[in-house]
Amino acid sequence: MSYVVVARYLARPGERDRVLDLLEPVVTASRAEPGCRRYDVHTGVEDDVVVLVEEYHGAADFTRHCETEHFQRIVLGQVVPLLADRQVTRCVPVDAGRGAEA
Repeated sequence: MSYVVVARYLARPGERDRVLDLLEPVVTASRAEPGCRRYDVHTGVEDDVVVLVEEYHGAADFTRHCETEHFQRIVLGQVVPLLADRQVTRCVPVDAGRGAEA
């Protein structure tokens, strides 16, 4: 199965570049985690939005990611305080979420 997480961060004015700098080591460490298929960072073209697109083999892999030192120390401890808004959406393939109805 595939488990996708889309995190949308709205940086406080003037903080987007700092957020991107802080995320650099997180990207490297996250991509090396067992169960991580993809971990990409995108920025808004016209605003201070930073979007993380993450893909894991399953929900348990994402849960383990959230328990890592780099997530706890950098994302929660340093990035989140620089944000005006943070939205995290967890996604599964349509067939997995609908069961036999598909």
